[in-house]
Amino acid sequence: MRRRNIKRLRLEPLRELMVTRGQTTYRAEQIFQWMWQKSATDFAQMTNISKPLRDSLSQSFTIRGLHTHTVRTAHDGAQKYVFRTTDRKYIESVFIPEQKRKTVCVSTQIGCPVHCAFCATGRMKFTRNLKAHEIAEQARIVQQHTHTKLTNVVFMGMGEPLLNLHETLGAIEIQSSPIGLSISQRHTTVSTVGIVQGMHALLNAPFKAKLAISLNFADENLRNEMIPVAKKNPLKEILRIAREYSRTKSMVTFEYVMIKNLNDRLRDARLLVTLLKGIPSKINLIPYNEHPLLPYQRPSDKRIIEFYNHLLTAPQTITLRKSRGQEIRAGCGQLAGRRALEEGKK
Repeated sequence: MRRRNIKRLRLEPLRELMVTRGQTTYRAEQIFQWMWQKSATDFAQMTNISKPLRDSLSQSFTIRGLHTHTVRTAHDGAQKYVFRTTDRKYIESVFIPEQKRKTVCVSTQIGCPVHCAFCATGRMKFTRNLKAHEIAEQARIVQQHTHTKLTNVVFMGMGEPLLNLHETLGAIEIQSSPIGLSISQRHTTVSTVGIVQGMHALLNAPFKAKLAISLNFADENLRNEMIPVAKKNPLKEILRIAREYSRTKSMVTFEYVMIKNLNDRLRDARLLVTLLKGIPSKINLIPYNEHPLLPYQRPSDKRIIEFYNHLLTAPQTITLRKSRGQEIRAGCGQLAGRRALEEGKK
């Protein structure tokens, strides 16, 4: 009989499994805690569970997670992890240590079906969605490897989280559980290019995660050209849901990747201010991270500062992101290492 991977079970199905085996639901909580907090890889390690139950579970289940393929560290302390899945595909995550925050950026898909023109991940062939345990496993391994308690999780790695919403929410459930990774939902951010259906579902989901929208272009025609799925997700609807999210859940962040001679002029800044008028939000400016596979360039520092200074006239909170891990291609839009790209082309 082929054994199943018990990590695929979320807490409630695990409780149901224990009941069918004549156990209390508390046993499920113990097993869940062993897997996610104590990083157990074998039932034999679960010493507070009876040996007969451990032996029984071992006959039906395995405990399998991601394999850490490589870890690279940048001079600024950022680390890029390449993980291999059980079906031998590759995904990437980034650990970003700061004085008061320890953040992991996780992937939700192998490749990305959105294919933004300026993003290296978009060059990969989309293979499949990641399961909830594969998403949460990235944070678990980084936390174990760095011997650091993670404070923040951002769903900004490979893939579009809202095109894999069910598994993304499942990962948040595992990560935020007090017997899971115990990372606050309020310190969790889900980033999207603006998938209207997914945004609406996230708005109504019983989770307190923050929402970040990769706006990038205030000119809708240019946005439709650079982000193909934008044609089916009009800005009017994106902004309507963003306004409601800021009102009922938490303030939305609009991410704006600045690309030389595309969206970095003062007229683009003026258009952005006009577009977001009346929406309580933050604007996060991100100078473009260049990649050898793509022709786009980072604007000059002078142009970036001029753009930033104009945005200061808007009522929103404006931040200028300092890119981390660029020399190891761990920056925003760079997560598509050679190994992952080779796998994606097959």
